Amino acid sequence: EKIRTIRAMDLLGIDEISMVRADLLDGMDRVLRRFRNPDKPFGGVQVLMIGDLHQLAPVIREEEWELLRPHYPSVYFFESQALRLSRPITLELTHIYRQEDEKFIGLLNRIRQKKMNPQDLEWLNSRYRPEFEPTGEDGYITLTTHNATAQSINQNRLMVLKGTVQVFHALVEGEFPESAYPNEFRLELKKGAQIMFIKNDTSREKNYYNGKIGTITSIREEEIRVLCQGEEEEIRVGRVSWQNIKYVLDENKQLVEQILGTFTQFPLKLAWAITIHKSQGLTFEKAVIDAQASFAHGQVYVALSR
Repeated sequence: EKIRTIRAMDLLGIDEISMVRADLLDGMDRVLRRFRNPDKPFGGVQVLMIGDLHQLAPVIREEEWELLRPHYPSVYFFESQALRLSRPITLELTHIYRQEDEKFIGLLNRIRQKKMNPQDLEWLNSRYRPEFEPTGEDGYITLTTHNATAQSINQNRLMVLKGTVQVFHALVEGEFPESAYPNEFRLELKKGAQIMFIKNDTSREKNYYNGKIGTITSIREEEIRVLCQGEEEEIRVGRVSWQNIKYVLDENKQLVEQILGTFTQFPLKLAWAITIHKSQGLTFEKAVIDAQASFAHGQVYVALSR
């Protein structure tokens, strides 16, 4: 079944290509060659790679790099042996949507290109406020480097709030591996907690989107109400479902979705803090950046550009 699926594929899309290792791309090439065309890179399938190489780098442990070092100059996808045999067409996207301040855009570009000057550093340092403590009502989110730090901040802020913690357990049906859970199975929330939506609203109203921040105003068993800064109306939030999907061939040899299982939970998570890795692709109005423990290329730039 998987072989038939691979042979029916028209296009392989890979997002956030900056985080894909060269050996993983070559692994894809080997599988595609085996079951499609052994004489062409990626078995002759069209590959679309999207990403920003100034953002987050591939994750690799030292012992893994020791194994790969004799075969690759670096761990980045562009060192892939299969890609070197291809003739990729490059399309550069130049319009910036997230920022409009030309001075800030210039600063970010110089950080990207490692061309910062003393004036840039002075301007960044003018935003350094070690005494600053965000309150619960101002909508700031802290971007930090490690999961443990983000979880600690969120739990501490949750405990400070008055009231009782409300616990919501997810409903898992069918096949849905724990490693793929899109949210906490045991979700702890309180009235007054700062949260972030982690899914787009698929209803006609489109009241929320992935990354939108708000404050919980009331909690019921089947409905949580959230008020977002600058808005007058509360958003009524119910449980939503995520699907674990695999692709199979139908009788016409067309790829179709097959739902293996579902995960149902409120599309909310505590959001006084999240990791920089999880912030990639998101946009925030107000942020506190704690990047002193950065451990990967691009982390500070990603945080600043949110």
